[in-house]
Amino acid sequence: MRNLRPFVWLCALILVATLAAATACTSPQPTTEKSADPQAAATQISDLNIVTAEQWKGSYPLIYDSYQMNADRMSNPSYLEQYPFLVIIYNGMGFAKDYNEARSHVYTLQDVAATARAHETANCLTCKTPTMNALVSAEGVGVYSVPFDEIYSQLNEPVSCYNCHENSAGELVVTAGFLKDALGDDIAKVKPGLLVCGQCHIEYYFDPATKATTLPWNGISGMTPDAILSYYNDLGFSDYTNSYSGAGMIKIQHPEFETVQGHGGFSATVCKATCITCHTRLALDDEGEGYTSHNWISPLENQNLMETRCNSCHLDLARTISIIQTETKDRLVVIGEKLADLHIKIGEAAEAGASEEKLAELRSMVRDGQFYYDFVFAENSFGTHNSHLTKTLLNKSEKIVDEALALLQD
Repeated sequence: MRNLRPFVWLCALILVATLAAATACTSPQPTTEKSADPQAAATQISDLNIVTAEQWKGSYPLIYDSYQMNADRMSNPSYLEQYPFLVIIYNGMGFAKDYNEARSHVYTLQDVAATARAHETANCLTCKTPTMNALVSAEGVGVYSVPFDEIYSQLNEPVSCYNCHENSAGELVVTAGFLKDALGDDIAKVKPGLLVCGQCHIEYYFDPATKATTLPWNGISGMTPDAILSYYNDLGFSDYTNSYSGAGMIKIQHPEFETVQGHGGFSATVCKATCITCHTRLALDDEGEGYTSHNWISPLENQNLMETRCNSCHLDLARTISIIQTETKDRLVVIGEKLADLHIKIGEAAEAGASEEKLAELRSMVRDGQFYYDFVFAENSFGTHNSHLTKTLLNKSEKIVDEALALLQD
């Protein structure tokens, strides 16, 4: 394998849709040795021909080094310690036992193994490794229901090159079949710089029958929070039953894709930004040629972006973000404490002999109110990606919760 110069983004300071690669590059050849055990052959990682980051290192050393820099982001403090009311509103599922802030993607395998949330099947490995998408593509959705340990024991890489590029250096590739299925023909309407990150930064659930990772919407028009809630309600789906209120609840995951795509989101505003626009930066090699750093950062850490592109839309983006996040966090605490109180009081009402009709109404209200709340809490940007949608959802949540608390007084 001969060394090649790092590939360059076609555009450094405008929206990036695809990467420019050195066309003369010959892809590294992965190990393809077959397993001698026919029973294990169906889930042998070596059969998948995944080119790992380590194998790309010789061709793109600077990009590889920048990817490794993600390991510096080691901190993942507990949300349960920061927001104690979460233990109540998530009670009845694993998130009430272990829920930490997200940290660098290079720790995905380490963190999924260390969490106190129990894993029975391999679907919990979705988005933790490129191997899962490759396995599902090769073998079908049956992979999702394979025992967790059977797949995990063979894994050798966290989130890496294959997730966003498959084995094609410089191309942005959607490797998650569930996103392709949900978007359908609308996939052509979404920029690649959003799609590749949206594969994982998205709301999903596990199909009760197949355990398959599934998106609760179809097409762009269906990815609004209201439409997603209707989807779940029509399906009669719940992730867990809250131990205090007895309500069947939905646990939102990380709906950055839906939030950014929504009205008021960055991809829908005049900026037309993608995830790549803000969370990567142009770096220069020793000879002054550009390449895209794969050290994923906050846009506030990207000085060049802040002083050029962002400055054209915001006089002081850092201050704007600080205001948005402070206001959002303050409201999340206020509404979160109300939700916890509501769960407890519904449980007390049940013990006091409230009618089933009234309890059903209250449980429906706390389910809907917490859905809108969790859509914001779990989205990770605390309002930055779409402040308009964030305020709308928190307003809806608080209105429903206040009405439910008032109903309990009747």
